[in-house]
Amino acid sequence: MDQSRIDFLRESLGSDPDNAFLHYALAMEFVNAGRNQEAWQEFEHLLTHLPDYAATYYQAGKLLVRLGRNAHARQVLSTGIEVTRKQGNLHAQSELEAALEELPIAD
Repeated sequence: MDQSRIDFLRESLGSDPDNAFLHYALAMEFVNAGRNQEAWQEFEHLLTHLPDYAATYYQAGKLLVRLGRNAHARQVLSTGIEVTRKQGNLHAQSELEAALEELPIAD
């Protein structure tokens, strides 16, 4: 983990709290550091406050699967499919559909 990147992203969010990319980048830094709860908090912020940021859905879904929260992952991925469909983002939509199909049926 590179704490300096985390510190930089947190500082940047202080002056630009609605920047979806900064929240996403911070979430990914936490994922890479194995700090899953902090990563989820950033993803949850994006899902709640900046729901049009399409990249969130795939990575949040992957994190939820790693945490054994398959039902929640299914919900996040399904919502992401709808968001990307409305945006006309076929590439992201197909990635989300593939991730959803790979989920185990039972939790």
